[in-house]
Amino acid sequence: MADIELDTSGLTCPLPVLKAKKAIRDLAAGGTLAVISTDPGSVEDFEVFCEVTGHVLLEQTAADGRYHFLIRRKD
Repeated sequence: MADIELDTSGLTCPLPVLKAKKAIRDLAAGGTLAVISTDPGSVEDFEVFCEVTGHVLLEQTAADGRYHFLIRRKD
């Protein structure tokens, strides 16, 4: 289970990543953020977000038009 869960369903790029960026600030180093999105573009967006920021994309799944991401805040 994640430390923070964020549902960005119905939002399109760049809002899911912007909301995740804001939410991840509230986490301690090593904390986890779970994000749900319905925007297909968020798959690539979260990969790039983690690559650029140094956060770790632990898990990425898709089912029924919903995309789930589990991100660990960098240490």
